[in-house]
Amino acid sequence: MAARERVRAFRRGIDAETLAAWSLRLKGWRVLARRYSDGPGEVDLVIVRGRTLAFVEVKARVDFASAVEAVTPRQQQRIRRGAEAFLARRPAYAGYVVRFDVVLVAPRRWPKHLPNAFGF
Repeated sequence: MAARERVRAFRRGIDAETLAAWSLRLKGWRVLARRYSDGPGEVDLVIVRGRTLAFVEVKARVDFASAVEAVTPRQQQRIRRGAEAFLARRPAYAGYVVRFDVVLVAPRRWPKHLPNAFGF
């Protein structure tokens, strides 16, 4: 992938995360972190509503079906590691219900939120 293509892909990802964050805010979620990274773990969004803490993977593709397919087991493991690191550094969230969500983003469509998309 050429440098210009990588920059474009990075910008699309940032735009998708921004759109996903706003759509979740409109549902009453508060964004605690964007692009959280700690060691081998990384999470696009960390959100909270009430006593529920969600670690969110945002996938932007040409359609929702290809976005769902892009959430691979390897990526799920990366998100789990990020969640473990986040929780280890923030004991105040120890009693919260933790889940892993996915937000799918496709052109000219409202983002699709999939709660509890995969388990710990």
